[in-house]
Amino acid sequence: MLQRSAAGFGALALRGLLSASETADPLAAKKPHFPARAKRVIFLFMKGGPSHVDTFDPKPLLDRDHGKPLPFALPRVTFAKTSTLLKSPWKFKNYGESGLPVSDLFPHVAKCVDDLCIMRSLHGTNPAHGGALLKLHTGSDTFVRPSLGAWVSYGLGTENSDLPAFVTICPTLAHGGVNNWGSAFLPAWAQGTPMGNASVPADQAVVRHIHSPLKVPELQRLQLDLASRMNRQHLGSTGEHADLEARINSFELAFRMQSAMPELQDIGGETEATLKLYGLDDPVTQNFGRQCLMARRFAERGVRFIQVTHSDANVQWDQHGDLFKGHTKNAAEVDKPIAGLLHDLKSRGLLEDTLVVWGGEFGRTPVAQGGDGRDHNPEGFTMWMAGGGVKGGMAYGSTDDYGYFATENKVHIHDFHATILHILGLDHEKLTYRYAGRDFRLTDVHGHVVKDILA
Repeated sequence: MLQRSAAGFGALALRGLLSASETADPLAAKKPHFPARAKRVIFLFMKGGPSHVDTFDPKPLLDRDHGKPLPFALPRVTFAKTSTLLKSPWKFKNYGESGLPVSDLFPHVAKCVDDLCIMRSLHGTNPAHGGALLKLHTGSDTFVRPSLGAWVSYGLGTENSDLPAFVTICPTLAHGGVNNWGSAFLPAWAQGTPMGNASVPADQAVVRHIHSPLKVPELQRLQLDLASRMNRQHLGSTGEHADLEARINSFELAFRMQSAMPELQDIGGETEATLKLYGLDDPVTQNFGRQCLMARRFAERGVRFIQVTHSDANVQWDQHGDLFKGHTKNAAEVDKPIAGLLHDLKSRGLLEDTLVVWGGEFGRTPVAQGGDGRDHNPEGFTMWMAGGGVKGGMAYGSTDDYGYFATENKVHIHDFHATILHILGLDHEKLTYRYAGRDFRLTDVHGHVVKDILA
């Protein structure tokens, strides 16, 4: 219409406005809704579901009544058949000035307990890995929805134009796969950038497609400029096309990342003490330690949301049998690196404005499966936060006397998401995106900020 009326002057004006915004970076830093307590998030994701009653939620009655039947009814929906109560193979001790109990599985993290806000009353809706992972990462276990990191990218952008706003290090490709870091109907530029995947050793994990066969930067620049002009001409004839615009921006970001990423991944400048702090001198902790070190390096360079995944081909923390062997191995791989990350962030002044989150998609049952294992349990489990925005040295909420159901100060996954966004200065009810005729948000029509844990 603008082209065919008033001699096309309306279309001319519109194209002028569009060209003025062509160079605008959609990932440029944006102001939050209100003053933020933290600028960024590091999410330490333990895939498979760590057992809360064996790590951060001790249950004396579970020890006392080992071998007896559960004294109340099971949930209406369970994942598999279970038997009698199974006590924890590990002892709990009190640590720090707060005196919070932590099991022998995490001796290094236990020394950081005064920085932890241990949330013992998480609960979700799905007892299967696929649905539970999607619920934790996107807020929905039934529909394709934008991930938490994508919402943060969309709401805040990045503080470093040479790096993505959302990076996921060695993510799992199972149980939801790319949807766990995807943008769904949000603009494509908000999605996570994977660095490797769970089947790739951390020292070999790279971001794909950031290197051009044209080794001369000037030639790359000419090629990108030509492709951009052609794409812009196409946009001028077709109108807005979010995927194409995101692709144009991704080319530009990849061009800038060619110099930023090699420097970021080069840990040669780190001191020997720092490498040991993360456990890079030990084959047991080396892989996850490098991931945690990468997370710190991304954080100090302005990336908004960094996810670090502990996973392998066996779903890692999913001990339906042989609980002692599996959880002992898993905790040994992550305990020292996580403590090292917390210490390193704190010593650099980064913990003040970085929110560190730890947990899995659900917990485990207090009743046995397969004799010496535990089944999935979304009814009550533990996650913890540390750093910017939360009170350290506190335990919030509780499960019942045996650790099956969240009972006191219950925190649903929607509440968990609302709280993370609030810490970042984002109102979960205002961070919306118009799609298919209505405004969508991460928490859908649910969610309450857990204000009692806020510093």
